[in-house]
Amino acid sequence: MPDEPKRPALSADYVRKVSQETGITEQQVREIIFFVGFNHSSVMREALLLKGNKK
Repeated sequence: MPDEPKRPALSADYVRKVSQETGITEQQVREIIFFVGFNHSSVMREALLLKGNKK
């Protein structure tokens, strides 16, 4: 049976940084990463969209 590909480790520092830069919670950042993956541009796009919907 083939091994599953390894995913990069989710850094608490990265989650905190995105949370502070975008104004969403760390849990929301983790959920975004779960759905879109570790691509920084995609994570930031979704975080800013989420922040905009919270107004």
